[in-house]
Amino acid sequence: MEKLDKYRVYIQQLLTEYAHRGSANREIEKQVICDLVNYHYQLVYVGWKNRRRTYGCVLHLDIKDNKIWIQHDGTEIGIANDLVKLGVPKEDIVLAFHEPLVRQYTGFAVG
Repeated sequence: MEKLDKYRVYIQQLLTEYAHRGSANREIEKQVICDLVNYHYQLVYVGWKNRRRTYGCVLHLDIKDNKIWIQHDGTEIGIANDLVKLGVPKEDIVLAFHEPLVRQYTGFAVG
């Protein structure tokens, strides 16, 4: 399987796993959103809790320039670590939520 095909599968697999973890609150829907044409992937929470609207992006990843760009990671675990466990080299993962000057110190790709 080609590298980018593997990355697409890994991202979708992890987002689905993250969607099944955590709270069993039936009022909060966990949506895995995959734009397979433009390579954008998100896990979003949508619903109601205590009569208040809940909406938020938990994870947002993109594939660009043959690398996985983690735009947002609202988890405690850190999806970058799970990608590495699946075999994605750190030099193919960009922690885009860090400013470019800081990325060189993360152990992951700069961009």
